[in-house]
Amino acid sequence: MTAQSSRTLVKNLAALEDGPVTVSGWVETVRDQKKVQFVVLRDESGAVQLVNPRTEETEAVAASISGLAQGSFITVTGELKHDERVKLGGIEVKLATLEVVAAAIPETPISDETGIDKRMDWRFLDLRRPEQNLVFRVQTTLEHAWRTYWVEHDFIEIHTPKLMASASESRAELFEVDYFDGKAYLAQSPQFFKQMAQPAGFGKVFEVGPAFRADPSFTSRHATEFTSVDSEISWIDSHEDVMKLHEELMVAGFTAVKEKHGDEIKALFGVDIEVPTTPFPRIPLAEAKEIVASRGYVVPRDDADMDPEGERQIAAYVKETFGHDFVFLTDYHASIRPFYHMRHADDVTLTNSYDLVYNGVEISTGAQREHRVEVLIEQAREKGLDPEELEFYLDFFRYGVPPHGGFGMGLSRVLMLMLHQTNLREVVYLFRGPTRLTP
Repeated sequence: MTAQSSRTLVKNLAALEDGPVTVSGWVETVRDQKKVQFVVLRDESGAVQLVNPRTEETEAVAASISGLAQGSFITVTGELKHDERVKLGGIEVKLATLEVVAAAIPETPISDETGIDKRMDWRFLDLRRPEQNLVFRVQTTLEHAWRTYWVEHDFIEIHTPKLMASASESRAELFEVDYFDGKAYLAQSPQFFKQMAQPAGFGKVFEVGPAFRADPSFTSRHATEFTSVDSEISWIDSHEDVMKLHEELMVAGFTAVKEKHGDEIKALFGVDIEVPTTPFPRIPLAEAKEIVASRGYVVPRDDADMDPEGERQIAAYVKETFGHDFVFLTDYHASIRPFYHMRHADDVTLTNSYDLVYNGVEISTGAQREHRVEVLIEQAREKGLDPEELEFYLDFFRYGVPPHGGFGMGLSRVLMLMLHQTNLREVVYLFRGPTRLTP
């Protein structure tokens, strides 16, 4: 029998009766004392204490333990013993054999005190921390819950291309790449292609996939490559239908995370996961700016947009007034929205759009799309775009398309804010920014 087939995960040890077990993982700590040795072994599911009383019979194992470096991967056999005096889970394994499967270099390049940039250099070691392991199990649960919602509501999953012939948003934020004899661009979002699914008759679609922004931002919440969570639906009456879908998805995701990981998140991050109530508060942007101003903060922008401090202020107001962590800011001015956002029927300066703010940070933009081709062309011209460069996109609307809308949301921002982390890098498997392309 191989070690893998007979191996017990640490999280399953507590349910076993006392007796022989095999566990494998990496060495977290070693206490090499004169009469007894202790090793904390960690695997992907948790940590357990190994104990080796020093006698003539155990001298071979003792020598191996004395030579163990932190981070070495080992497989051990021994006797499982339940003992409530053991602080680590009330169990320990008395060693019989110890095999060093892969030894580590003794000098570890990072520690708990190491700064974030250095930790990113050694991300594979940084990810061994229990908090990091939990981040990605939470991410798995969150995405699974969203997918479950979509699938149970008859959405179709699509995978859109990430190489594009032209821009979907601002050309200024495009990565240009050589493409045989020409040029291609890395997709900033699946916007045009998820909209294409509407005249295709797919109705409701979703995608979770990479997106790219050539944005030289060094903030704690921006990345040049990120995972975008997108959905688009047909036959809507307004952006209100998109917001309803969005909040139902968030409730489904947060419910799953709380049920599966709530206790562990509380233990490792000190955070109580709250499942948001519906409907989420909705505040028109102009009104939100007035509220923020009444709190003593005037948004210092030349355009009509909100800024990060304004988002924090309106979120604080919503938390105080409604006890809610989420707020939809709606009805953004047309001057700061893309050409494909539908304008208000009675006020063409405003759009049927929203931003979703969570714990003081914008995580998503959604809108009803303009589906009338002649209006789209006019709005593109208003934005200084050449309709001829958009012909492939405009063709979608020349052969019939239902009223539709959708949103795009940053996965890592949701995780960062859910777990009260201050930097996106903590919740991204491998971060990409203006100065980071490795590891």
